[in-house]
Amino acid sequence: MPDTRLRVGVIGCGLIAQVMHLHYLRELSDYYEIVALCDVSDELRSACARDFGVSSTFANWRDLIAAPIDAVLILTSGSHAPIAIAAAEAGRHVLTEKPLCFSVAEGRAMIAAAERAGTTLMVAYNKRYDPAYRRFVAEAKQVDDIRLARITTLESPFQPYVAHYRLHKPGPLPAELAAQFEADNQARITAAIGIADPLSRRAYHLVLLDSMVHEFNAIRGVLGEPDRLEYADIRDNGLTAVLRFGETQCVITWVDLPGIARYQMEFSLFAPQRRLTLSFPSPFLRSMPTLLTVEGGDEASPRAWATEEVASYAESFKQELVDFYDCAIADRVPLTSAMDALHDIALCEAVVAVHRSRTPRDRPTDIGQAGT
Repeated sequence: MPDTRLRVGVIGCGLIAQVMHLHYLRELSDYYEIVALCDVSDELRSACARDFGVSSTFANWRDLIAAPIDAVLILTSGSHAPIAIAAAEAGRHVLTEKPLCFSVAEGRAMIAAAERAGTTLMVAYNKRYDPAYRRFVAEAKQVDDIRLARITTLESPFQPYVAHYRLHKPGPLPAELAAQFEADNQARITAAIGIADPLSRRAYHLVLLDSMVHEFNAIRGVLGEPDRLEYADIRDNGLTAVLRFGETQCVITWVDLPGIARYQMEFSLFAPQRRLTLSFPSPFLRSMPTLLTVEGGDEASPRAWATEEVASYAESFKQELVDFYDCAIADRVPLTSAMDALHDIALCEAVVAVHRSRTPRDRPTDIGQAGT
């Protein structure tokens, strides 16, 4: 049992807060005390405060950061940079949901603020804490001559995956406030990728930053940094990127399929002697296991085999909260540090640039190339 509990404030009481983070913060009561909640919706923060027994609530995140807390979870939409920088300057440890920010420039400022303050800045890439993903990484290290990596995400409606939870909805957002949020988002997108066409801007925000940073971060956790972004294509309902890691080609495809509730995300590695596939369930299902399939066979023989493994029923969202606690208490660099996540933001910027120019880019996760 830990000797110290972290007093934590949660900023943003929406879907992922209610389904995952608040739920597991309460389960991890030996590690955390939820002392404050913040949301722009009066109805939402009041309802969540009742559900989770929190006495202090705030409409403005600046007031929460000024409260007597040790750490902040940033679970809002939009860029997390302003909140994370202010939190670091106030001496608070920060766990922020993905994406880290909207641009490499923002990320640099966030990292600098945390370094000056000596605080932890961690990004909530839950897949990296999934026991099955860790088994996948261990198996991949035993495989020689990986010739193809394939990542396929079939996006589907999320409502069927959360309908069985007791969730609170926010009240209507005032029109003036909604306009301010939208203007801020658009200004930050322009700062990241320039005056791009509407399709590229929408994909950068709602596909790359909101979704595909997970895929980028997870494959980097297996293969390291890509040598080249060979191809990128953005479509109305999908996006394809082709990366090269040494001799390994990696094809990443994201497609929106709203007709049926059949979410699917698969990571596959193909080598002459072994094939590995990691199949993720919907991220909104608690403790639903990720499946690892290993295929092999005898060379020059008809004999082939496949095994399907459940590594654990431990929830990755809960595991990352334990890791955040350990990093904050022990001053340890997180597995999913802000600097690690900054390479994903660089890759998002590079995907838009390669799509628009139809010119490949070497070292696409190099943060020194940001804005080019």
